[in-house]
Amino acid sequence: MREHLKFLARRGAPLVSVIRLQGVIANGGSGRLNDAGLAPLINRAFRKGKPAAVALILNSPGGSPVQSSLIAARIRRLSEEKEVPVFAFVEDVAASGGYWLACAADEIYADTSSVVGSIGVISAGFGLNNFIQRYGIERRVYTAGESKSMLDPFQAEKPEDVARLKELQGEIHEAFKAHVSERRGARLSQDPQLFTGAFWTGQKAHELGLVDGIGHLVPVMKQKFGEKTRFAVYRQKKSLFSRFGAQLSNGVVEGLDDQLLQSRYDLS
Repeated sequence: MREHLKFLARRGAPLVSVIRLQGVIANGGSGRLNDAGLAPLINRAFRKGKPAAVALILNSPGGSPVQSSLIAARIRRLSEEKEVPVFAFVEDVAASGGYWLACAADEIYADTSSVVGSIGVISAGFGLNNFIQRYGIERRVYTAGESKSMLDPFQAEKPEDVARLKELQGEIHEAFKAHVSERRGARLSQDPQLFTGAFWTGQKAHELGLVDGIGHLVPVMKQKFGEKTRFAVYRQKKSLFSRFGAQLSNGVVEGLDDQLLQSRYDLS
């Protein structure tokens, strides 16, 4: 009888579903964050056990703006459908697309040393046209459509291609700014650096209105929902190769991409 009462008391304690979002945001690839891979996990977090809230643990330097938008939109739809509030907790970094995901939450918290922000768009590549000329390599490209080979790394850079790229980046940047402004509203400061792609520590991000406070998952959730709050953690499963340290050639390339993104914020 006593065990049964303990079970009933435990069932009555508030439940917080915790979704760990860690890694680069990209379509496809082992360990990447994308809507297709996260959809089942996010759906379970909102629907299983009638949670009092959903908490996002964020550790992402960003990546695909499209996947960032899709994931954030899914979280918002389920939050409104189930009438479940969402809280985000930044660990090392929530920058660029990572911050896009954070803004899916109703409230955002960070550590004092977290890296937050980078509300901007970046494209990077290499120009190899001089290299192939030096070694007598001839580049042959045949297209139907004058813009089909835009920004070919083996050809000299064209001003009109750069202008077109900047136009596309500007459109994506405006969508990012609109998302942040809509979600954060009057909490945002009027600092002119806010949407320049700059990033800050958690403490400064709090002053700028990018986060709502300095705090960590368990104490903040227990403060809001009580000391008996329970936690159910949801995270992406690693592939068999990832678990045993085996990497295929594309996995090596993905790892290099991840390290390059992380290095932008001086993170190891």
